[in-house]
Amino acid sequence: MSSQDSPKGRRGGQFPLRLDQVSAPAARRLVDPDQVVPPGVVGRKAAPVGAAASSRLVTPPAHQPMLRPQRPVSEAARDQRLVHSPSGLGLDSAGVRRRMVERLQQGGVQDPRVLMAMDAVERHAFVDTALAGQAYEDTSLPIGLGQTISKPSSVARMIELLCQRPNAAAESPTPLGRVLEIGTGCGYQAAVLARLAKQVISIERLKPLHEKARHHLRALHAHNLRLVYGDGMLGHGPNAPYDCIIAAAGGQNLPQSWLDQLAPCGRLVAPIEDARGGGQSLLIVDRLVSGELVHSTQEAVHFVPLKSGVV
Repeated sequence: MSSQDSPKGRRGGQFPLRLDQVSAPAARRLVDPDQVVPPGVVGRKAAPVGAAASSRLVTPPAHQPMLRPQRPVSEAARDQRLVHSPSGLGLDSAGVRRRMVERLQQGGVQDPRVLMAMDAVERHAFVDTALAGQAYEDTSLPIGLGQTISKPSSVARMIELLCQRPNAAAESPTPLGRVLEIGTGCGYQAAVLARLAKQVISIERLKPLHEKARHHLRALHAHNLRLVYGDGMLGHGPNAPYDCIIAAAGGQNLPQSWLDQLAPCGRLVAPIEDARGGGQSLLIVDRLVSGELVHSTQEAVHFVPLKSGVV
């Protein structure tokens, strides 16, 4: 064996070596035959205990693709969404709203358009964080300034009654037409109404609540919804008449302005104090084509008192 062929001769050769001077078999002989290398692992292998640490080259099989140092950002973002996507019983999941809708249906609400609208609007987004855990229970919740967000069953029931107004198109996706809402509150009912109406005008007399509702509803980008700061007992004459009027507060009598702003074939649904028992009940007022007003009384309800003026 010549000195050039011997290991000593190779160590004494000139440097640097060219890539074509290093053959694949020579690289593979640097790996201990008893060392197990997991498939796809390339690089440094930990030395056995007591052995001298050394760098060992491992050439991957020809069919094995080289590992990439990082993935495209788009793929990483996609995988992150899959890992952390909400599911189950979280307040932001569709399942918890669906169960609320199922309870509404069991309670008597049957109009599929109303049920779909209730299912689409996230009620927890309209209440304080401390009360979010109760958002999908059938209960009213405080929203500040002595006001409350109505129970889901009350919202669904009143809107369903509006959908049943005379001459309303039974299959129309916007059965409410043009709506006036008295008492915006936190904006939840306005959000549901906007999914069933051509236009919603919602008026609120308390400035902080008006601003809160504007904040809540901004993310919806509902182009058919307009919020007004003003005295709800006066209605809103500039956009009258209305196909539907709904009130979230009740008094001893209906303001005359509401009746004046109700269109022919229109319907008004509002709580009113029951003179017999001192509580409240739902009052329905229909304006016939002739202009005549017809009213009927429905079930007992409990809403905040109707007040005039702005604050």
